Amino acid sequence: MKISEVKEALTRLNELTFRLEDGTQVPAHFHVTEVGSVKRHFIDCGGTVRKDEAVNFQLWSADDHDHRLAATKLLNIILLSEEKLGLTDTEVEVEYQTATIGIYGLEFDGKAFVLTNTQTDCLAKDARGIPQEKQKVAIGQAAAASSCAPGGGCC
Repeated sequence: MKISEVKEALTRLNELTFRLEDGTQVPAHFHVTEVGSVKRHFIDCGGTVRKDEAVNFQLWSADDHDHRLAATKLLNIILLSEEKLGLTDTEVEVEYQTATIGIYGLEFDGKAFVLTNTQTDCLAKDARGIPQEKQKVAIGQAAAASSCAPGGGCC
């Protein structure tokens, strides 16, 4: 989800809610302690130099149960961050503490922001000789896909 999509979603919300993909709610008394521009300049295992950029939100749950972050307040924080940090309309990643600090993607389901699981990946599979994962097909589907029938001209 890009920062422009987050801002648009915030304008439609009365209550700001975040949850994990498994349905676990981020406590309602969370705070967004940081909005940042994260730039990575790195080399993958195949020797290709790469650059990556994202907007980062850090969610933090303290013992302050009396305060809630309103959607309008988060929108104002984002607008200030765009002005002061020169944020571009890039993907948003979210740091959130569970057993350890996790980095999540972000989606919006119409009511709540959903912290989506992210995965590591090899960016140089072809250079490392890692075969691409083969598509799994049921035997019945494979036979139907071949469409070799008597008189079909395939034999």
